[in-house]
Amino acid sequence: MLRFLYVIIMNLFRAPFMITRMRYEADHPEKYSVRQRYELDQRAVQIMCSTGKITAVCYGKENLPKEGGYIMYPNHQGKFDALAIISCHDAPCSVVMDIKKSKSILVREFVDLLDGKRLDKSDVRQAMTIIRETANEVKSGKRYILFPEGGYEINTKNHVAEFKPGSFKCATMSKAPIVPVALIDSYKVFNSLHVMPVTAQVHFLKPVFYEEYKNMKTQEIAQLVKRRIEQEIAQYTA
Repeated sequence: MLRFLYVIIMNLFRAPFMITRMRYEADHPEKYSVRQRYELDQRAVQIMCSTGKITAVCYGKENLPKEGGYIMYPNHQGKFDALAIISCHDAPCSVVMDIKKSKSILVREFVDLLDGKRLDKSDVRQAMTIIRETANEVKSGKRYILFPEGGYEINTKNHVAEFKPGSFKCATMSKAPIVPVALIDSYKVFNSLHVMPVTAQVHFLKPVFYEEYKNMKTQEIAQLVKRRIEQEIAQYTA
């Protein structure tokens, strides 16, 4: 939390301009392409990383499908997770996010620039509607980030919590590739009590294609993806 406050203070002089610009582009998609809006989000993350002494190191970009839509399923460690992935993911992508966490200033702009989805965990009908919408957009070629843990602890120490099987309905509905994403030390960025330089790792793992998971239940898919992420984390933290 200390680093989060530090980043805010260090960017007070540019925040009004940046937030206003982000809000304007988000509100006028007819003027700004998906690529332009995505690059503005990436620029905001770059500024945040530069002033906050944060480095996101990427691995496995070659594993990302070259064509078509897919869903990235990362472990969840904190507020920096989606930003870390966006900073490493060259092609425009979007995010499915808890509606309550998406309404604060700047977060709202980030999500709107990406045409992100807001999911209400307390409303089953609304959640299923969002899942169907996301699946349809993935079918049409869009890429999404979806956190199957549903939330995160304050200090995970790279522990992966249980994955919610329902999160994988987007994949089974769209029949799209699943890209497991292993995040390492991302929790240290905004959940630490210091502002010393910190490095978070983003590992894009080999995709799980529909042919591999089509006969599996969502519970089995969740376990498969979780296991692959845990194995990747173990290699770098042992």
